[in-house]
Amino acid sequence: MKIFDCTTYHSEDLMLDVRFNILNEHVHKFIVVESEYSHSGQKKKLNFNIDNFKKFKDKIIYLPIRNEPEGIENITNETDSFHKKRMNSIKRIEQSYDFMINGIKDASDDDLIVLSDNDEIPNFNSDDFKKSKKNILIFKQLFFYYKFDLLYDRLLWHGSRACKKKYLKSFSWLKNIKNRRYPLWRFDTYFTPLKQRNLDIVNNGGWHFTNVKDAEDLFIKLSNYGHHNEFEATGYTVDDLKNHINDKIVTFNHFADKTDDNSKYDYNYKLKNIDYKLLPEYLTLNKDKYREWFD
Repeated sequence: MKIFDCTTYHSEDLMLDVRFNILNEHVHKFIVVESEYSHSGQKKKLNFNIDNFKKFKDKIIYLPIRNEPEGIENITNETDSFHKKRMNSIKRIEQSYDFMINGIKDASDDDLIVLSDNDEIPNFNSDDFKKSKKNILIFKQLFFYYKFDLLYDRLLWHGSRACKKKYLKSFSWLKNIKNRRYPLWRFDTYFTPLKQRNLDIVNNGGWHFTNVKDAEDLFIKLSNYGHHNEFEATGYTVDDLKNHINDKIVTFNHFADKTDDNSKYDYNYKLKNIDYKLLPEYLTLNKDKYREWFD
């Protein structure tokens, strides 16, 4: 069984470098998708440069997207702009995921297709991963903010997902599968493809290194990612983000009621410094290389 590691990219060379180095010994091909449009719809240049990753050149399949997805709605007034912005973002995100199918044409039916955001790194050394016989895997990952050693300890992140190619309906389907295994008596699983019974949650499933950026780059990311409309509503500035990073606080409440968007950012949770043993071995052995990104 070969592993095809599939991820999206905007301009995150740091995270790709870390990803490629950690996963290289396990992965047959790295599939990298980049769009000329951000999730907010801003036209952007293609930033990926294969020469920055020469060590992995023979493994990388780079797939640029040069067009907007179908069904993007024009926003003509502020009354419905919040909802339409979010719906347009979802369409762009799903386009990026589903475009990955072009990178796995040479995969066999029994090869493993792994889907992650580029800051979600699966742990292929996990015992749960090695032992699982289920059709679908969801990796439960430690959740880090701003630095490689600042842990958000309130939440384990259900990030990377995987299945054999023969079970893959689409990449957006795989991304949106519910992160729980449903019992046999749940008959709704026969009619709802996002609810699965033949599924394992992989404990010790890796690492989610979110927002490992300086304040300026973080502001650009949050202004253009899938929930950019919610971030815009906060009025946060670059200086606000600098303060959050310096104070080691999470301002986004991952437990907030999803219908109450303003409350999502009314949150100040202190991050924890952790034992390096919790990190991938590659990072602990290369702390000097990434010194800027350790607290």
